[in-house]
Amino acid sequence: MASHSELSFSDSLRSDRRQQFYEQHKTCAIAMILAVFLLPFGGVYVQGLLGAICGVVLSIIAYYVAPFVVLKLEED
Repeated sequence: MASHSELSFSDSLRSDRRQQFYEQHKTCAIAMILAVFLLPFGGVYVQGLLGAICGVVLSIIAYYVAPFVVLKLEED
């Protein structure tokens, strides 16, 4: 993966970079698997159908944004 200092947000969205990140960060990958499956159910429990839709959207956003955020936090 590109070094942390030169990693841009758009670069972190590339499929090969995201796959490489999740292969190197197994704990984060497991957390994302749980989030993708559990957030929609949590949304249904809290708000019904609208909550389920919000849960799906949040889990997808988290899946794509997590590599960038984690690498930026590791950089500090």
